[in-house]
Amino acid sequence: MEQTNISLLFPIIIVVFLVLFILGNAIRVLREYERGVVFRLGRLVGAKGPGLILLIPIVDKMVKVSLRTVPMDVPPQDIITRDNVTVKVNAVVYFRVMDPNKAIVDVEDYIYATSQIAQTTLRSILGQVELDDLLSNREKINAELQTVIDLQTEPWGVKVSVVEVKNVDLPQEMQRAIARQAEAERERRAKVIHAEGELQASEKINQAALVLGQTPVGIQLRYLQTLVEIAAEKNSTTIFPIPIDLFKPFLEKAGK
Repeated sequence: MEQTNISLLFPIIIVVFLVLFILGNAIRVLREYERGVVFRLGRLVGAKGPGLILLIPIVDKMVKVSLRTVPMDVPPQDIITRDNVTVKVNAVVYFRVMDPNKAIVDVEDYIYATSQIAQTTLRSILGQVELDDLLSNREKINAELQTVIDLQTEPWGVKVSVVEVKNVDLPQEMQRAIARQAEAERERRAKVIHAEGELQASEKINQAALVLGQTPVGIQLRYLQTLVEIAAEKNSTTIFPIPIDLFKPFLEKAGK
């Protein structure tokens, strides 16, 4: 009796196992940001999802594709700029899959392919600009990189949204040259500001002299104010300025 029960139980276990195996291969659950590219006997059926996906076991094969934006670091590249300066530049690329079918069928590995395109484009574009433009016109260069890379990845169903140049490593001698240039520029600005201050001060002094020249009493008041300022200091020697007009009669007699 026990042997008969065991012989009946064994086929049931096999049937249950086969059913679970079939269900496990036939049912897929995809998240909101995922799509499943389904192949039936090797032929493309299309992208499905999100939610519950039913597949035909053994016949259907599914490849998951994420639709989220992928940030990818571009390794540092040795670049010779247009003015023959060797720099090391790295960047970051943000892209996402817009067409899952093209991303799987038209290219073997869209992430690796996008990385290679980004590296070659980075060397090509930055090799056509001068060092000053690379350091100052970063937004323009980023926009040009984004346009070129996106144009090349569009047939794969990949959209490149942002490309940002992160770091520009300069040689030591170039860093010293830029530092000297910046120091010279600061000195030039300081001299220009000082000269402008002297010019403005001379104009104000000239205006004050004209005003005081019209009122002799004003000159005397200015003279007394100067004496008060000198007396306020704790000096051992006090110098009294004497107007040159007091010596004018003596100078006239000496001239005669």
